[in-house]
Amino acid sequence: MNIAVYSAFISPTSIAYIKNVVDYLDRNNHKYILIDSLEKYLGNEKKEYSYFNYNQKLDEKVDFLFTVGGDGTLLRSISLIKSTKIPILGINAGRLGFLTSIQKDTLKKGLDLFFNGKYKKIKRSLLEVSTREPIKALKDFGYALNEVCINRKNTTSMLSIDTKLNDQFLTTYWADGLIIATPTGSTGYSLSSGGPIVTPSSNCLVVNPIAPHNINMRPLIVPDQTTFEISVNGRSKTHLLSLDSRILTIENGNDIFIKKAKFKVITIQLEGTFFFNTLREKLFWGRDSRNIQ
Repeated sequence: MNIAVYSAFISPTSIAYIKNVVDYLDRNNHKYILIDSLEKYLGNEKKEYSYFNYNQKLDEKVDFLFTVGGDGTLLRSISLIKSTKIPILGINAGRLGFLTSIQKDTLKKGLDLFFNGKYKKIKRSLLEVSTREPIKALKDFGYALNEVCINRKNTTSMLSIDTKLNDQFLTTYWADGLIIATPTGSTGYSLSSGGPIVTPSSNCLVVNPIAPHNINMRPLIVPDQTTFEISVNGRSKTHLLSLDSRILTIENGNDIFIKKAKFKVITIQLEGTFFFNTLREKLFWGRDSRNIQ
């Protein structure tokens, strides 16, 4: 089995967990390559490591990608695998870890389950983004796993966001911004902005205004085959467009087009791990003194 190991945010904590992962892989004679940003932390070891760089698309010779960090690390890894269908196993060295499968205190147990085949693959939808006037960053990789978000920039004034769904006018949102979230992203920024929680296998998208001027503007759930055309205006000449953790500055009037991507990202869910368990654990559902027997 060939494993690629990736981490986006290097810290003493993540390095410690990466070394534990590498030690585990060595002991069990698994082949692996590491993101090259780790070289200065591991390069002085006795063993010679193989590395890949961030601008290098992983090919089909890689069986799985291990991400060591939090949800942000897993989201950033999407641009590495693109449409290769390489499954991602998330190892949480961060805080919340909604998307990661292995928690910090169960590393060995989680890896044992994985290498013993005790897991299933979860297919997750992505959003594809383009603009009327092409932008290089979007042409290179215009995809988001969690959400696409429009936000104001350098102003405290609201944005005017004209929104069409399937070429039909929906409304003009007067708001600080607008979130288009996948089921995976429903527990991210959209949830913090009052949006609903959607189970990962649902075939829908969430349209959620951020701090709308009209409080009657509520989150809207639409089929995931819905296409979006969005035009933004405001007192500033530009606004922000974010795809998960990547942020771009867009000129007002450069219409934004959003649709479901033709391919999906595959993540690993270990045996005994369920979405509702994650909700209870991460969101502290049921943590009430009335539930204590």
